[in-house]
Amino acid sequence: MDVRRLAAVAKPIYIYTPITRPLTCVTSSSTTLSPAAPELNPPPPLNPTHSSDDPNNRSLLDSLSFILSKPSLDSSKSKQLIPLLSPSGFDRFFLSLSSHVNSKTTLNFFSLASRSFNFRFTLRSYCILILLLLSNHSSAARLLLIRLIDGKLPLFSPNDNAINHIQIACALADLNASFKGVAGVDLLLHLYCTQFKNVGFTRAIDVFFTLADKGIFPSSKTCNFFLNSLVKANELEKAYQVFDTLSSSVSLDVYLCTTMINGFCKGGRIQDAIALFSRMENLGISPNVVTYNNIIHGLCKSGRLDEAFQIKQNMIKQGVDPSLITYSVLINGLIKLDKFEEANSVLKEMSFKGFIPNEFVYNTLIAGYCKMENIDEALRIKDNMLFNGIKPNSVTFNSLMQGFCRIGQMERAENLLAEMLSRGLSINIGTFSPVIHWLCSKSRLDSALHFTKEMLLRDLRPNDGLMTMLVGGLCKDRKHSEAIELWFKLFEKGYPANIVTSNALIHGLCKAGKMQEVIRLLKEMSQRGLTFDRVSYNTLILGCCKEGKVEEAFRLKEDMFKQGIQPDIYTYNLLIHGISNMGKMEDAVKVWDESKRHGMVSNVFTYAILIDGHCKVNQIEKGQNLFNELVTNKLELNTVIYNTLIKAYCRNGNMMEAFQLRDDMKSKGILPNIATYSSLIHGMCKLGLPDDARQLLVEMRDLGLLPNVICYTALVGGYCRLGQMDKAESLIQEMSSYNIQPNKITYTVMINGYCKLGNMKEAAKLLTEMIKNGIAPDAVTYNAFMNGLCKEGRVDDAFRVCDSMHSEGLSLNDITYTTLIHEFHQASAISYQEC
Repeated sequence: MDVRRLAAVAKPIYIYTPITRPLTCVTSSSTTLSPAAPELNPPPPLNPTHSSDDPNNRSLLDSLSFILSKPSLDSSKSKQLIPLLSPSGFDRFFLSLSSHVNSKTTLNFFSLASRSFNFRFTLRSYCILILLLLSNHSSAARLLLIRLIDGKLPLFSPNDNAINHIQIACALADLNASFKGVAGVDLLLHLYCTQFKNVGFTRAIDVFFTLADKGIFPSSKTCNFFLNSLVKANELEKAYQVFDTLSSSVSLDVYLCTTMINGFCKGGRIQDAIALFSRMENLGISPNVVTYNNIIHGLCKSGRLDEAFQIKQNMIKQGVDPSLITYSVLINGLIKLDKFEEANSVLKEMSFKGFIPNEFVYNTLIAGYCKMENIDEALRIKDNMLFNGIKPNSVTFNSLMQGFCRIGQMERAENLLAEMLSRGLSINIGTFSPVIHWLCSKSRLDSALHFTKEMLLRDLRPNDGLMTMLVGGLCKDRKHSEAIELWFKLFEKGYPANIVTSNALIHGLCKAGKMQEVIRLLKEMSQRGLTFDRVSYNTLILGCCKEGKVEEAFRLKEDMFKQGIQPDIYTYNLLIHGISNMGKMEDAVKVWDESKRHGMVSNVFTYAILIDGHCKVNQIEKGQNLFNELVTNKLELNTVIYNTLIKAYCRNGNMMEAFQLRDDMKSKGILPNIATYSSLIHGMCKLGLPDDARQLLVEMRDLGLLPNVICYTALVGGYCRLGQMDKAESLIQEMSSYNIQPNKITYTVMINGYCKLGNMKEAAKLLTEMIKNGIAPDAVTYNAFMNGLCKEGRVDDAFRVCDSMHSEGLSLNDITYTTLIHEFHQASAISYQEC
């Protein structure tokens, strides 16, 4: 129980209740005297200035002495006496009586006076009571002083001012002559170092120096406790000041010196520590094993290992045996300097002396070997640790985890992390992060998400970069609900995702076309105070354009202006691309002009989008003009720009311009890629020149490009259109030799080729092979096959294929439907004529 939390009340506050429980406040509603004592009512309160030899004062003093010296309190007599007393009068009497009063009876008297009469005692009276209680009732003295410090006692003050720690210290110091010993100041200093350390050590320091100015110092034990408290709390400058005062005023002992040596070492003042160590010898103070350990530790921390070992030799000469801590500190110092052989020698000496290494020693060695990437030796030490009956702890496992991560053994790191979780061990952020990062890089997102949730359960905050990577990975893996759940989980734990992570989530949802989910998420983000940036808006505009909601994209651009966010060239590129995809090139050019009015500098992507847009609506000349403008402006050209124009020229059959662009690419050091040759092959085949197109495959291989299924399918289509199915078949064989599998389009082109030649047997064979290879025919494939059947007059078979299509959810196109109806009527007419 924190006694400083004892409740304060606005009414009279009292100091004591029966000693069987901690001091609390008890309020009485009556302050009248008992009717049984009417004879004491008439006398007025004693004037503080009355002489002590006044007969009335003498009588009061005798009555007070009689009451307070009894083993138990006479409440009746006390109630008759209290109204006759004043705070200052009682204070004067109390000091003179203090040597022969009963401390417990006196405490009860104080409680009765405050509880029943709202009597307020002086600070000195309370201090006298505390000093009296310390001899036999130290717990009560402690509680009373705590309440005095906290201002929870009914205190008499001439000016009604609250007392402070200096006044309490002075009051106790002034009583030092009357009460032999320093138990009171010891208790006061101890409380400020423990019960009230939350307010810092400033008050304790003030008390110490206030007492020192009066030539009063706490006991040796308390001085050491006080100094040690300062060192432990890293209040090193204050510790140095206190020690300087003590050095010039009291006799130093081994405990004070040892504590201060630790303080000097902790503060990096190793020379001062060595000087004090030497001074101890001059003062005739023999260092103990703790003293030696402190100085050895300080030297090891400073990298002065030779001196540390010299001190160790000296301690042995002085008859002080090294302890487990001595060896532990030396091993730790050696490991930090990567001196593993020397560390093992110390370990052997330690074992020879009968010391079994503890967790600290083992963990030091394991951490050192893991740092040096010697994971095998680290694991050997862990096994030795288990052999000696010491269970590896979280420090052990965290070191091993970092060791595995250093050498890239991430699978073992992952397994070890899972083991740590199953054991309920403490795990630091540095242990989780590399494993999660590795899992994300390997697209093992479920495991990465599992460990991230474990981090959050332990109130560990994942770094923003890691969360961006994980959210982006989940979206890429189409695990959008998990990504959204993680975003909200981070917010609930008080670690809200930053704008970069949030943008990654928005981007993933937009890319997947989940615009309704995006709208819901944006509302949630806005309510949680997340401010959108340019990337957020650009991501949303991208999603809208992808969904064909170009008008909404333009509204977002206007909202950017309202929010004071200037759209960049990427924003305009997205808008231009959205309009271009709708074939509205005039509007696209207007948006381009707007971007230039706003000071945007068009980049190569701007031109690529516009060139592609013009080419798609068959405005190749405008596309070429933009290409020429690119060259004039000396913007860096790329394969995308060239491929866009080459594809357009090939589609129009202008192969001369297409090949000229191909050659221009090469001359500028821009290597054609597979898309370049795919367009060229398709263009040549469209002109009925598949043999010439086939030579392009050779050219590709000479450039180190491997033709893909698209290139081969374009070439197969070229031969099929000419009815040269033998050459088409040879290409299929060539594909197989290069381990390139035909796709749906390849099979469809071949089936259509055989159907046009009336070779339905081969067409049916290919259709069966296609299905067997796990490639589902689509409506185009079936339509081609049914057309072939109809041309052969196999209308019933065609209708059976039609039924099969319906069962697979596929529909006929208009041509096939018309063909089926026509052939059905033809067959019906023939049957009718035969009848």
